[in-house]
Amino acid sequence: MSGKEYNRAMHTAEHILNSVMDKMYHCGRSFNSHIEERKSKCDYRIKKGLTDREISAVERTVNEIIKLNIPVGEEMVGRREADERYFTGKLPDDAGERVRIITIGQFDACPCIGQHVSNTSEIGTFSITSADFNAGVLRIRFRLNQSALCA
Repeated sequence: MSGKEYNRAMHTAEHILNSVMDKMYHCGRSFNSHIEERKSKCDYRIKKGLTDREISAVERTVNEIIKLNIPVGEEMVGRREADERYFTGKLPDDAGERVRIITIGQFDACPCIGQHVSNTSEIGTFSITSADFNAGVLRIRFRLNQSALCA
């Protein structure tokens, strides 16, 4: 499989975080992210920083979605349909006429070339390690605890 060589669980958690942030704060998906195995970060354009209570609510909501054991799938759609239904602004100009859409049940769907888990039950526990707001950008840093998956 071609595509970015991200950690599958962390990358899938990023999708869920993006969807939660957009649903809760109408800020769109992250415009910048850095995904690693041990820790990751996402940047959002938003009008104000989030309170500790709001950050806790984001973390709790992401974990609630993960615990639903939702299947993660993919579908191929034509470029025109992708442009109409999804944010395709991050796609390269040479993405072609077929676009890969990653789905997390009915919860989230977006174009992506990365690798993902097959079910949210493979992600583990999501935790936000810090969040800061500067010049209209909210940066959320997060990690996963997958030790419970081995038990």
